[in-house]
Amino acid sequence: MAVVAVPSGAMQLLVLGLGYTAARFAAWARGAGFAITAVRSRPGPDLLTLDSPELPAAIAAASHILCSVPPAADGSDPVLAAHGAALAAAPAQWVGYLSSTGVYGDSGGAWVDESAPLLGRRSGRIAADLAWQALHRQARIFRLPGIYGPGRSALDRLRTGAVARIDLPGHVFSRIHVDDIVAALAASTTRGGPGVYNLADQEPAPGEAVTAFAARLLGIAPEPLKTLSEASLSPMGRAFYSECRRVAATKMTRDLGLRLRYPDYRSGLAACLKELS
Repeated sequence: MAVVAVPSGAMQLLVLGLGYTAARFAAWARGAGFAITAVRSRPGPDLLTLDSPELPAAIAAASHILCSVPPAADGSDPVLAAHGAALAAAPAQWVGYLSSTGVYGDSGGAWVDESAPLLGRRSGRIAADLAWQALHRQARIFRLPGIYGPGRSALDRLRTGAVARIDLPGHVFSRIHVDDIVAALAASTTRGGPGVYNLADQEPAPGEAVTAFAARLLGIAPEPLKTLSEASLSPMGRAFYSECRRVAATKMTRDLGLRLRYPDYRSGLAACLKELS
């Protein structure tokens, strides 16, 4: 991702954390005529890092800023710790932060919208979400559920080995295809105002149903269902099953005018399979 010198006044996107989702948004922005400056944790050709001396100037020059850097292991936000004051004073007309619907915690399967209390188990994620909300008058907080897409879906996991299917009646996850996240971010640059937005598809579903559908697409037999105690899950994997919620994204549809390209996991996985083929 090149660091591009452009005339003053041109549309300039600063991407803090060039991960899976942010990189795809940067690709959209480049196609839309933005000049891109990208920051990653490790140095590389044409990439800045958080301690690059050029970064304060890049913050001051950006018309749009997107941060996808999660809190550190100790719960602190490395971007705000290093550049919070500069970001707060930035003249940017759009500031986006990729948060998580995990901030809501367990709702017992009930629907949660942007007004729901923040009861998640990761206090650092909640603190970062709130800090970015308060940081800038143009801040938009995008709370994301499970993200999937080309190269990162149940199809890819099945192609590399067996995937456990957990029998936990009533348990569902919300998710969204990465291309719909990019479409929502793009829409928010011209529609909607600052604030919090849930981004999610329209069909929360059990993880085991998603895996079974992906197996059928690949023409393989899905693993038999197992109870949570029978499955060999990591502590993090078990923690995911300790929470159950359905993420409502009405504000995304209403304020951003977004019509999802992949409103459910079936259409999204079918598209991923086409890319694999």
